[in-house]
Amino acid sequence: MIKLFILLFAYFVSFVDKPEKTAPQLSPRAVEQRQKWGIETDQADYPVSTHYTDSLRRMGIKIYHRSRWFNGVTCEMDETTAEQVARISFVKAVEMTRDNSEPIFGINRRKHAEILAESTQLHAESVPTDEQLALYNLLPLHEAGYEGQGILMAICDGGFYRANSLECFRQNELELGHFDFTDDTDDFYGETGSHGTGCLSTISGITEGYYGAATKAQYYLMRSEEMENNRECPKEMDNLVAALEKADSLGVNVFSVSLGYYQFDNSDWNLQWTDLDGRTTRVSRAATLAARKGMLVCVAAGNEGNKPWKYICAPADADSVLTVGAVDTEGIAGSFSSYGPAADGRVKPDVCAVGVSTLILTPYGFAINSNGTSYATPLLAGLAASLWSALPDENAMQIRERIIRSADRYSEPETTQYGYGIPDAWKAYTMKPTAIDEAASDKVQSTKVLRNGKIWILRGRKTYSIDGRLVR
Repeated sequence: MIKLFILLFAYFVSFVDKPEKTAPQLSPRAVEQRQKWGIETDQADYPVSTHYTDSLRRMGIKIYHRSRWFNGVTCEMDETTAEQVARISFVKAVEMTRDNSEPIFGINRRKHAEILAESTQLHAESVPTDEQLALYNLLPLHEAGYEGQGILMAICDGGFYRANSLECFRQNELELGHFDFTDDTDDFYGETGSHGTGCLSTISGITEGYYGAATKAQYYLMRSEEMENNRECPKEMDNLVAALEKADSLGVNVFSVSLGYYQFDNSDWNLQWTDLDGRTTRVSRAATLAARKGMLVCVAAGNEGNKPWKYICAPADADSVLTVGAVDTEGIAGSFSSYGPAADGRVKPDVCAVGVSTLILTPYGFAINSNGTSYATPLLAGLAASLWSALPDENAMQIRERIIRSADRYSEPETTQYGYGIPDAWKAYTMKPTAIDEAASDKVQSTKVLRNGKIWILRGRKTYSIDGRLVR
């Protein structure tokens, strides 16, 4: 008997419209926050048509997740079926996002490099975390009683091994739930890596000698990076889009993601630096849209600074997010920290935090030092959560502007590894709002651009200098 093997691939299928105007699927918290900050519901908030998705299912197509922001679905089917789907009247486009290309990175592939880099086992009791929190002056804010209470966070990553069983995370019962956007079959807290566990520890970890940046913030854990098939493909970017959309529906305030993309197993999908303009990849556009829906999105710049690629990765190029580079406790950039600017000239990274020899907690509760913008990012996200808990009436863009304006290179940003530099949490809290801060709550988005060696802020048809003065 001859057995036929049909190869199944992942695709993103986008639709031409949304004929059914069903109510947006937003939590009461999300609705309340949008009302508070004057964020109106628009076409992107309406769900994907169930008529369309049901039609695909009847063709035997497996749907992984829907995207209301991009009006489409991530699904699995064979190439013959994909050709049939492309001819359906309500289908706009069919894009393959995962094939059967062999992994090119090996067992210890690029996505694991941040965990493995320079890990030195320490005892948390003898190495306090005050030094990495002190670099951006967060301790005075903690001492004033602001540690993220009232703020809802999401940490999106590839693996949270044993994060549900560690006392250092569970003692305050702050985790509200978890979501897996991959098609891996392993348990969410199983052996899919501990990268996310380490990132979470910099925010929420508490043990003797160790204290996270926002230990009173509640959080969801989200998994978008696939480990089981050991592949690097654009589907993972769509998994992250799904995570951002879910976070928006839950009313998440601060979203921390320590993932980045530019190179894939199939080189046809590789990004070029010109693609890193914040408007090309779906995942970068999603990060920008999340910011405009009221979320403060913190993204790792990447660890490619001393590699041939050198530059930031997607979605670090997104507009209106905080892209985070890595420095040591002396404020010196790590050689690995990815370079900016974005392809369209915007300053990237935006700010920096400790990502060189960062003290993190392992899945077994002891402390190690490890390198990566992956760890600088949740530290910065924790700062944002603590700051926002002190200023609960301000919106995400106002908190973002405070963080940037408090940074030590704000007046003369460096467009390679530092951006605006290292924030000062206490300064961000105590500074007076500027005209740009006050305008951040309106519907016009601000964009920073580099022209003739100077940074200008564009808002609608107006141009401001870096210190907030109207130029024209």
